[in-house]
Amino acid sequence: MKTVLTSILVNDQDKAFKFYTEILGFIKKTEVDLGHAKWLTVVASEGPDVEILLEPNWNPAIQIDGKPAAAEWQKILFNAGIPAAMFGVEDIEMEYERLLEQGVHFTQPPAQMGPVKLAVLDDTCGNLVQIMQK
Repeated sequence: MKTVLTSILVNDQDKAFKFYTEILGFIKKTEVDLGHAKWLTVVASEGPDVEILLEPNWNPAIQIDGKPAAAEWQKILFNAGIPAAMFGVEDIEMEYERLLEQGVHFTQPPAQMGPVKLAVLDDTCGNLVQIMQK
């Protein structure tokens, strides 16, 4: 068994697509218009085996107290400082500087955490994303 697809909840698919492709460097894999949303996936240029579905967080069929459950869960994770995803990079300092130059907001600059170095950024679509260098 292996991972072939995972999803990241987003509050705006088009904005997320732009951020994940133009800023982070992912590549569009699939885009299917479903009318009310899209089946929209991206892949890493260096490891295209795993697709990331940019999943709308507003599914009205699943609610908590009259609000979309996924959006509430996403907000809880964000406010708790818990990243929705982690991506590996070869040189975290270089990637940090590159992303800063593009206006990316970091909630945590690169820091050594045991055997890895981590940084946390805001993806502008409701999530914190961690980048990691082994």
